[in-house]
Amino acid sequence: MTPLLLCSLALAINVPLGFLRQFYAKFSLGWIVCIHASVPIILYMRTSNNIGWELVPLTLAAAVAGQVVGSYFHRHWQVA
Repeated sequence: MTPLLLCSLALAINVPLGFLRQFYAKFSLGWIVCIHASVPIILYMRTSNNIGWELVPLTLAAAVAGQVVGSYFHRHWQVA
């Protein structure tokens, strides 16, 4: 698995989670679960493909970007 594919998957996994996160009150249990649910999946993909720690900041940035994109979709879906 290439680093670009790993970052793309981190982004893609977090888009629906960012969408769902908008249904929960800030800092509630559901909100926290939506933010952290992708971490074990991304960690498993990174370790099973022998990708080192140097890509953690990139995968973290991709995960945050997925959360932002998902919340953006939710806000604009709610208006329509």
